[in-house]
Amino acid sequence: MFFSGFPRMVGLSLFPRLTRLTLVGQSITQIQGLENCPSLRELWVVECQIEEISGLEKCLQLLKLFLYDNNISKISSLELLTNLQVLWLNNNIISEIEGLSMLGNLRELNLADNLIESIGNSLDQNTNLQKLNLSGNKISSFKELTHLTRLSKLRELGLKDPQSRPNPVCMLCNYFTHILYHVPTLQRLDSYDVTSKAIKESAESTVTKKMMYYNMRLHSAQRQFDNTEAKLQQQKKKQMQRPEERIRTLSYTLKHFECELAESRKGVGHPKDQNMEPVEAGYEKRVQHKLTTIRQRIQTWEQRIEEVEACFRRNITQALDRKELMVQFLVMELETVGNIRFEEGNTSDAWFSSCYDLLLSRFCALDHKPHNITGIKINRIIRVHNRVLRLRFEDKLHSMLTSEEPPFISPNYKRFLDYLFYAPDPERSSEGSEVLCILENGFKSAESYKDLDMDGAVPLTNSVSVYHQPWKHATKHGTKRPAEPPPLTPGQLIVSKVFLGHSVPARDGVPVSSEFYPRTHSVYRKISTKQNTFTIHQSQSTPDAACSSDLQGSCDCSQKQTMWFVFDHELVLPEYLIDFDFIRQVLHTVSPGDASPLLCDNEALDREALALEPILEPRPKLLSLDEKSILTAAQANVLSQITVLNLHDSGLTKLKEISCLTALRHLTISFNEFTHLDDISHLPSLECVDASFNQIVTLGGLRGLGRLTQLDLRWNQLTHARDDMAVLQKHAPSLLRLDTRQNPWTTQGECVRMVVLGRLRTLTHFDGVLVTEEEAADAEQMATVSKINEASLVAHSRVDSDRPRCLSLLTTAQLLTHLWPSPWTHTAEPEPGWTNKITALNLDGQRLARIANLDKLVNLRWASFNNNELSHIEGLEHCPLLEELSLNHNNISSLDGVCKLQRLTRLSVNSNQLQCLDGSVLDHLPNLHFLSAERNLIPSLHGVQRSRSLFELYVGNNNISTSRDIYHLKVSSSYVC
Repeated sequence: MFFSGFPRMVGLSLFPRLTRLTLVGQSITQIQGLENCPSLRELWVVECQIEEISGLEKCLQLLKLFLYDNNISKISSLELLTNLQVLWLNNNIISEIEGLSMLGNLRELNLADNLIESIGNSLDQNTNLQKLNLSGNKISSFKELTHLTRLSKLRELGLKDPQSRPNPVCMLCNYFTHILYHVPTLQRLDSYDVTSKAIKESAESTVTKKMMYYNMRLHSAQRQFDNTEAKLQQQKKKQMQRPEERIRTLSYTLKHFECELAESRKGVGHPKDQNMEPVEAGYEKRVQHKLTTIRQRIQTWEQRIEEVEACFRRNITQALDRKELMVQFLVMELETVGNIRFEEGNTSDAWFSSCYDLLLSRFCALDHKPHNITGIKINRIIRVHNRVLRLRFEDKLHSMLTSEEPPFISPNYKRFLDYLFYAPDPERSSEGSEVLCILENGFKSAESYKDLDMDGAVPLTNSVSVYHQPWKHATKHGTKRPAEPPPLTPGQLIVSKVFLGHSVPARDGVPVSSEFYPRTHSVYRKISTKQNTFTIHQSQSTPDAACSSDLQGSCDCSQKQTMWFVFDHELVLPEYLIDFDFIRQVLHTVSPGDASPLLCDNEALDREALALEPILEPRPKLLSLDEKSILTAAQANVLSQITVLNLHDSGLTKLKEISCLTALRHLTISFNEFTHLDDISHLPSLECVDASFNQIVTLGGLRGLGRLTQLDLRWNQLTHARDDMAVLQKHAPSLLRLDTRQNPWTTQGECVRMVVLGRLRTLTHFDGVLVTEEEAADAEQMATVSKINEASLVAHSRVDSDRPRCLSLLTTAQLLTHLWPSPWTHTAEPEPGWTNKITALNLDGQRLARIANLDKLVNLRWASFNNNELSHIEGLEHCPLLEELSLNHNNISSLDGVCKLQRLTRLSVNSNQLQCLDGSVLDHLPNLHFLSAERNLIPSLHGVQRSRSLFELYVGNNNISTSRDIYHLKVSSSYVC
């Protein structure tokens, strides 16, 4: 029935054996009358006025359904048509792909010329789909196209057919490459034949190079962070120098008089009283006064050290956040194949100066005066190149200029453009995630802001002073500004190009929503300002650089501070990201050579405290420790009777003769030159040891201290918390109090306190702080070592045969466990031989001490054991097919254990304890293409020349001291970085 004469579907009950029905160009608004046509196999209701899919419940034999050129807005009522193979719904007003999950036999789907913006997981169940046409829709993101990788039988794909307008994503760079890489099974793309092997290989090669490039950029970002951390460590060391010197000087006197006073109370006498008469009350009173004064001075300097430590931690956290943000930027660039790029600016860029001057002109110090803020330190300015959002912005402007509906836009539209600020809302979402979402996808729609109980528009401002949330929320429903200014915190500002268009002032008491402001693009609300001078500081090329310039001037408040609310989010284009800190007025900064009056006063107070009576007299140094010197120091006659021994500041490096003091309970050896404590081993009665202010580098030789309850190790050179605490756990099982402050611990990001408490579970006090039951339980849980068992294999393994077609910098094992759930449930018993199917294993962060129980994983291809406690590479000899192995952040010192993995192509051992790149091991890895061994202890590249298939090598942040090591790479010409 063509073109006319059939306004309603009637009379079809007369055709019970009907198999094909075609209705074209009718005024039909509803599908009906097909309940008596159960044999129908092909139905055409096209170029009609159908508004919904209905009336097909009895057509269970239907194979082909054509409903194009109608007014259908939703895909529905198709669940029972399980035999359907062809479905055409093009030229409708469908905005979402849905309702197709039961159509497992669907082979051809045409959704061209609709309003679809996303694909999502809507086609995951249509595994037999071979032809898909999505041309003429609004798909703008490459991420949406990656969902098509799960359609393994897809052969034809249309996103910009000649008969339809192209999707926005088709206008992006590398569109063809992206599609052909992710869907290699395609034979036709946008009506073009793509079966050529050369085309597919070109796409593969392009993606491989891009992955390699961004992997290199990722390592570069990590190295930049490592360099920043090293600079901050050096800066901290300089700032700590003077406080440490003062504490050492004061502690030396304090320890001397404390020991003397303790001996005096036991009747030993002080140095001036050789007749062993009791110390007079006046003398003891003077000593106590001096001790109290010195302790106060030490406390002052310790507070100064805490300030430096807090500043260091804050700077490290900021540097880490910036690195993580940069990594996210790199991932976004890779996933969008360069259609989103981030360019970090410097003073030589014209746009940088413009953005800098913009911020300068819109900052008023008077508004920040209540917070003691004097200026802004700009850490960096990043320019955002987002082709998708820019095309959307330009298309929107063009459509408005050509529109015949009000409000009309003048051809001189550029005068309605402005640059405004937006700041993330930390109360509603993670700041970093909101920033990334805006820079990638643009701002939320007005409806989305309403759903968050905010104004129905994008909130923006032209002033730094009013970007904080209390200001933004104060404008909602016409409420007034708060009387008290909100607390200001450093952070980030997004600078956006905005088309304000026809704008009117917001009316008091009227909600900010487009329905209350018809024919309006935006509304605004003025905020009163004050005049004042201001300062902006700009960093040099690195974010951690000190402020380099002070620009003084008058705040330009002729243009009042304004809050803007833009109703159409597509008219807001994010172009810059500014990372900044507020500069607050401070009284003093600790730094070497600082001659400020406050620091001079502190040192003067130190001198006054040390000059108090009684005056410290130098202790005699012991050339060696023998029986006579021990008896003299202990004021005793027999060695076996000595219970307390004070060897404070005796110039000693060894304690060889102390082993005979079997009754010794208290030992003081502070302010000596000890590098280890082996000599105090096997003292059965020893309960308390003060070994502070020495050069102790390890506790490795400590043995047999079963009664030790107190140990003071402050101000030494201990670095390996795990190893040293393991010694104390085994050989000092009764330890109650331990003090290890001011040691240069290296724990690779772990909390030293948790490491210590996890091993020494008898402690009641650590570093002078009471150990709570809660933190002891948390530490014990963290310290519990796990083993690889059936449960961990079930939870963390996958059985995929190929790496997913995904632009990701994750390892294959990480990617598979991230994308797909475990193929085995935790409750059901796995079938026999299930371990033979495992191809990927991701056991990152499982607190493993060794790799074991993998002998049945004979088909394992990809494995990751990052962030564990492994000290050796072992247990992999039964996995000959292993291709990728990641062992980052462990304690591995040798590559022994990978020799039998001859198929290994990628090996990553960053942040370990490797001493060399063993050539004899690399000789057994003929297929190794990628090797990353950054942040180890490698002194030379010798041995790497024996890995002749290597393409990528990363060995940054090691101990390589000479550039001549680069000659070891000349043997192979395959290295790219």
